[in-house]
Amino acid sequence: MKFLAITLIVHRPDPVTGVPKPTHERFREVLDSALLAEELGFDGFGVGERHERPFLSSSPTVVLSHVAALTRRIRLFTAVTTLSLLDPVRAYEDYATLDHLSGGRLDLIIGKGNGAAQRDLFHVTPEDQWDRNAESYEVFRTIWRQDKVTADTRFRPPLTDAEVWPRPYQRPVRVWHGSATSKESVDLAARYGDPLFSANVTHPIEPYAELIRHYRERWEHHGHDPARIAVGAGTAGVHVAPTSQQALAAYRPVFEANLAFFEQAGLPVVFETLEDFVERSSALIGSPQQVVDKVHRYHEQFGHTVLHLPAEAGGLPEDRHRASLELFQSEVAPVLRREIPDPPFAWAPVLPAPPLIQESARV
Repeated sequence: MKFLAITLIVHRPDPVTGVPKPTHERFREVLDSALLAEELGFDGFGVGERHERPFLSSSPTVVLSHVAALTRRIRLFTAVTTLSLLDPVRAYEDYATLDHLSGGRLDLIIGKGNGAAQRDLFHVTPEDQWDRNAESYEVFRTIWRQDKVTADTRFRPPLTDAEVWPRPYQRPVRVWHGSATSKESVDLAARYGDPLFSANVTHPIEPYAELIRHYRERWEHHGHDPARIAVGAGTAGVHVAPTSQQALAAYRPVFEANLAFFEQAGLPVVFETLEDFVERSSALIGSPQQVVDKVHRYHEQFGHTVLHLPAEAGGLPEDRHRASLELFQSEVAPVLRREIPDPPFAWAPVLPAPPLIQESARV
């Protein structure tokens, strides 16, 4: 099993203390989280893409390019690239550039994205968002594979023998499809034989498991080898402590502050108590053995081989969050790596960052 640390770069006051942070400090925290993830041995670091309050993740390529410059081993993920909102030609240019700058360490997770505010910002409607997502992906995918592209598109000007530069480093880049509640993303992933990433962070396991079963059925319908399926899954929260009592005590203020925020904002509350949240959500809160057992319980339903954890503290004291991640990597991850297989493809070779300054000096 592989492990990612992911952030959506939420920017609101600390849920426990209520203290806001300057924007530049939040970005600094993201970079520190990426460095910590590489130091602790995570396999990937992901940055979301949102174009609405309270997120600062509107430019994931910029953030990930900075992360690429600071790191050498860890793979870089988008979580997710909102292709329904983007021009696929411009998206390709940005990500092909990042692919080179990172030395081929890029994976994409794509999706239509969520939120009415960002749809309004880009003049995308609920009626056309799925068609936009599919068209943008098809164009993006074709550009990555072909030097000249012709495409009769609906949502951007058509392409005729178009050349788009730079040509990519990885041929092709690996693209996962983010899936939350709808079959459209699942169907698109299965059609192209691409891996699926379940965003199972809001509800209990059942609706996500149903979508993954549908993905497997459609995968075989399209004639792909079942042995080549790869599924990733999310985590609603994480805090690993030596005992369950310590884990619950530490996480309770975070849960209660988030619950109050949801109620005040008029958002739906799925889990009304911390105990219910720990039992029925995908959150990994407890002792190392409890966390191992819960991941196995989800694996029985999902068959997933990649797991993402929150990269940032989210209201926990920073030292306590770091201790939790260290305990996860020392006592949880080794067990899961032994007992759950890796995805059925190479996790890309470790490549040093290209010596760009030296190369340009020779030209």
